Amino acid sequence: MPHKAKQSGTDAGSRGGSGGGAPRVLVAVSRYNASVTDALLEGAVEAYTDRVGRSGELEIVGVPGAFELTAAARAGAVCGRFDGVAALGCIIKGETSHDEYIAHAVAQGLTAITVSTGMPIGLGVLTVNIAAQARARAGGKKGNKGREAMEALLDTIELVRAIEAGEDEGVATSGGRAIPDKARGGGGRAVGRGVKGKR
Repeated sequence: MPHKAKQSGTDAGSRGGSGGGAPRVLVAVSRYNASVTDALLEGAVEAYTDRVGRSGELEIVGVPGAFELTAAARAGAVCGRFDGVAALGCIIKGETSHDEYIAHAVAQGLTAITVSTGMPIGLGVLTVNIAAQARARAGGKKGNKGREAMEALLDTIELVRAIEAGEDEGVATSGGRAIPDKARGGGGRAVGRGVKGKR
């Protein structure tokens, strides 16, 4: 897997979070269960290029397993080079409860990074009971959670930029695309309008 992909000519020494231009995104992907995480990565890259174009800036790093995603995400959050981090992994239940400890640690660790640094993080870590469930969510009948994580991350970067610039009134949080709405029943999807303006 390449370490770097789709780099623009912008200055890599400054964080673009408060400015405009293509968002700089670090993708940290677990190499454990690579047959699934490779598909998640493909979905995330496609979502980024669909939205930003190939002139954007995307850097990809592999980590040994899901637990190590937090170290890579924190490094991306504090180095000053990125606007956001997408964390991709796949945790499949085994014979013990080890998977539960890993899943909780990763979710709490990534949340703590966002809270402490303000860096948006896209959560694309699958936590499933069997491999078939993972495959269904990595480009199968349940969609691609890597793509969804990247889309959510880009939405959040856009919103954070608008808030920091004082231009958040009228900003839609979903970009007008269809988003999951399980409350509708049957796992339906509805066009997300976001929350706009002042109340």
